[in-house]
Amino acid sequence: MDLRKLAADAVSQNKKAALLIGGAGFAILGLGLGYKYLRKPEKAVRVGVVSQLLIHPLKSGKAVPLALAECQKMGLKFGELQDRHWMVVTEDGHMVTGRQEPRLVLVSLTCEGGQVCLNGPNMEELKFPIKQPDNPVLDCRVFGVDIQGRDCGDKVSHWLTHYLKAEKTYRLVHFEPCMRPRKPAEKEAVYQQFEEVAYPDFGPVMLLSEASVKDLSSKLEKGVTVERFRPNIVISDCKPFDEDSWEELQIGSVRLQRVMACGSYRLCKPSEKHIYKTSPLFGQLHNVKKTGIFQVGDVVYKITR
Repeated sequence: MDLRKLAADAVSQNKKAALLIGGAGFAILGLGLGYKYLRKPEKAVRVGVVSQLLIHPLKSGKAVPLALAECQKMGLKFGELQDRHWMVVTEDGHMVTGRQEPRLVLVSLTCEGGQVCLNGPNMEELKFPIKQPDNPVLDCRVFGVDIQGRDCGDKVSHWLTHYLKAEKTYRLVHFEPCMRPRKPAEKEAVYQQFEEVAYPDFGPVMLLSEASVKDLSSKLEKGVTVERFRPNIVISDCKPFDEDSWEELQIGSVRLQRVMACGSYRLCKPSEKHIYKTSPLFGQLHNVKKTGIFQVGDVVYKITR
């Protein structure tokens, strides 16, 4: 056997393999560079400033103003408080909101040192543990979609039922991290774009401008405040309804993606009636494209490409 010939053949084969591997590497690098330069660069345009951050721990309850918040996929979070992670329900699990019980909007739910603090007009403060693993998990319904909640106990139930002067018994449930979140029941494609949430009506983040509220107030005999519409993010230094055109936003380290308008006051375009029906529109619902931290005073940038 000619050892020199075998060695020469091996070197030749290794050179061919190296050329093939090298060529593939250059091809991949070329595709990456091509994508980088073909992709349209982002442009950030200043559109406003964050004037308020509001978290609503209790669905239909009183807002808690924040100077800074974490924005997660399921909405705003600050310490042990998470947006719309507590909800009042009937004994058979159906949600109860300010639509059925208007006095619910005056109930404040906060957390401190592992305890939930419940307050309402002319009511003594009630404290109870956030975590109550021995309490039953209830099957609940939010706009026709099943979702679970940990029952917060009989004392809380008595407090709420007494405060609301209800003839029926109400209970409070808490959405826990191990529970499965929900998506809207509506079949239109736009609703299915929403991220999964706990107890919000639809999307995880609602954004509204001060100018839009001022415009609405000018058309009413009695003015309204921003809190009336229960937004999470309030923007100043912009024109009324500018927020309708902000498809993608950067605020602090958070990236938001607009999904649809929120029902309230203006009628939709004729082409959108299959989505909004006859509901008036006010404010914008967003998904959280990139989680992070933002705070009052942050500049709001509209992202364009």
